[in-house]
Amino acid sequence: MSRREATLGWDIGGAHLKGCLLEGSTLRDIAQWPCPLWQGMEQLDAALAQARSRWSGAWAAGLRHAATMTGEMVDLFEDRAQGVARIADRLAQSLGPTLRLFDAEGDWRGPAEVGEHWDGIASANWCATARVLAARVDDAMLVDIGSTTTDLIPIRAGRVAAHGATDAERLLTGELVYQGVVRTPLCALGPRVACDGRSINVMNEFFATTADVYRLTGELAPAHDQAATADGRGKDLAATRQRLARMIGLDAAAASEAQWLALAEWWKEAQLREIAGQLARVTEESGLPADAPVIGAGCGAFLAAQVAQRCGRRFLRYAEVALPSPTHDAALAAWADVCAPAVSVALLACARG
Repeated sequence: MSRREATLGWDIGGAHLKGCLLEGSTLRDIAQWPCPLWQGMEQLDAALAQARSRWSGAWAAGLRHAATMTGEMVDLFEDRAQGVARIADRLAQSLGPTLRLFDAEGDWRGPAEVGEHWDGIASANWCATARVLAARVDDAMLVDIGSTTTDLIPIRAGRVAAHGATDAERLLTGELVYQGVVRTPLCALGPRVACDGRSINVMNEFFATTADVYRLTGELAPAHDQAATADGRGKDLAATRQRLARMIGLDAAAASEAQWLALAEWWKEAQLREIAGQLARVTEESGLPADAPVIGAGCGAFLAAQVAQRCGRRFLRYAEVALPSPTHDAALAAWADVCAPAVSVALLACARG
């Protein structure tokens, strides 16, 4: 296998490392590893070592690497510029001279160019995904719900039509919603919950996360449930109920399993309502046609499908739009949805040649 024939796409987040192996334009493998980058650069080293072990044959044969990132935002770094520089440097040491970094401003950058172009490289993974889709559909709304954040990116007339570019700008426009289906603290979803017909103030503590909600509803796939729990205890249903109970000052024994499930459904509805509201805002601002579909991605694609239904829009998965159907099986397609930015930078690099 020559370097021209194989491409590894990378997405370096604050909590996960995601990778995608292409041979030509054919999808061969996708994987995700926990990478709590705020704990130190050794977390990235360990995740890259696992990737190298998984893809040792392709690595030995020689291949090109295309990367995007959001991990520069973690508080390990003094600022985002330092974060981009340190991540790019560590990638260059590990991946070698074929590494190119995706720049949302329109080009690919080598590690030596990072200092001058860090702001186009920072938190640009959403743009890579949207560009791949924009080359394949005229009008759509990308709804990428991950472990931590949600991207709402309009595509109009075959181009990315986002009004914001940086995280700060996208928070302002509503195109970035800082909620996901794994790591979001439940106290971020609202100051009160409805329980047994009563409104109860929640404890503003890191007692439980959205993973507890979707683990209890049965919608979060175990393979995507990679983050540590809030209390460091197990991910079984009993431990999950106890974390939910703690949010309202109780123990799990104080209510039935059905009552705790109802509370989880309340938190799910709060998140659905917030994302759907932001989607309506972005849709109106972009002038998206009523028949434009929602294209879902991320480990929360199941929630994106429900958002689409609530907004009366047709739902498509990222993989069915971005990948030619003969090139992947169902399992790889599901992982392509979860790791859409890694797949996207690999596809963009392959198309660039």
